[in-house]
Amino acid sequence: MIAVIDYGMGNLHSVAKALEHVADGVPVQVTSDPAVIAAAERVVFPGQGAARDCMREIDEHGLRAAITTAMQDKPFLGICMGLQVLFDHSAEGDTPCLGLLSGEVKRFARDLTNAAGERLKVPHMGWNRVRQTQTHPLWSGIFDDERFYFVHSYFVVPQDATIVTGVTDYPAAFVCAVAHANLFAVQFHPEKSAAAGLRLLKNFVTWQP
Repeated sequence: MIAVIDYGMGNLHSVAKALEHVADGVPVQVTSDPAVIAAAERVVFPGQGAARDCMREIDEHGLRAAITTAMQDKPFLGICMGLQVLFDHSAEGDTPCLGLLSGEVKRFARDLTNAAGERLKVPHMGWNRVRQTQTHPLWSGIFDDERFYFVHSYFVVPQDATIVTGVTDYPAAFVCAVAHANLFAVQFHPEKSAAAGLRLLKNFVTWQP
């Protein structure tokens, strides 16, 4: 069974539907029950919204320990806010996060411009190319510089550069994918990223770290 963690925030059912589409009959369960998460073979940790709200909901649902344990002992996929709150601290609301990975979450500058001097909007929203910086089983069958769908104003800055597996330019390069042992986490939304996103989810369903 694949558990999709429900802490009251995020586009959980679109994630679950995308997983069901590629899971070849493996059950997918949206759940806030730590016991169900502990029993799952694989865990997906999606999320949207503000970091402070996310951390409050995680604690109110009693999910901090379940997330920590799942990240340590089974295939674990973080998506969007499910990437950011794995780190030590977010500038969004000056929020202490889970601290499972060392690093900070920072906001895009308010005066971003591209090479032509045109203003770039924040949040970064829409399709953008992902440059794969390391080979990884979850990139299998996905072209380098493939386009994925993003919606975010903040990005992670890992302390350990060796965990970075993907970057995106807006306009400078920022980290959009990290991996360590049985963890893979991305800033973009694979469930909204057409064939490439479904392929990443399919790779996760069959991944044996």
